[in-house]
Amino acid sequence: MVTNVALRFERVRTKGAHRDLRLHIGAYKHTCDSYYFGLDDSPVVPGGLGARLARLLEQWATQVVGLTGAGGTAYLPYDFSDQCTAWLRVTSRDGETAEVQAGWSLIEAWRIEPSNYLATAPKVTDFDPITGARIACSLDDLAARIAANGIALDVTGP
Repeated sequence: MVTNVALRFERVRTKGAHRDLRLHIGAYKHTCDSYYFGLDDSPVVPGGLGARLARLLEQWATQVVGLTGAGGTAYLPYDFSDQCTAWLRVTSRDGETAEVQAGWSLIEAWRIEPSNYLATAPKVTDFDPITGARIACSLDDLAARIAANGIALDVTGP
């Protein structure tokens, strides 16, 4: 397990759809809801919340791995709210290192399926960074950390 990347997305409660998820990025912590994961009726993710969160992180990992070599920017959602969404912006200039910054977009969660957000990610044009919610790391370490985090979420069950 990769421990040198200060990024973690976790369930803090196993019951309820409000204030039951938490993102840690560096010293910053953000509590959010799993409500929209429960509304996601996509056939891509059968099963409970743990499986749905794992699917989200699989998509994150795919995007991060896609930056390897060529670099670029990827947006990874973590908070789905009625009037906005929170995203991690992963930027790599050299295809090896990354800056990960948390922030907000006015894209409403009801327009996105968490199990298939990739069509929406390129539409994040109004990213508003959150002060102090930033880390730097290698893309490889970030991808490994996300994969390990996804496995941990999957076993949390329904």
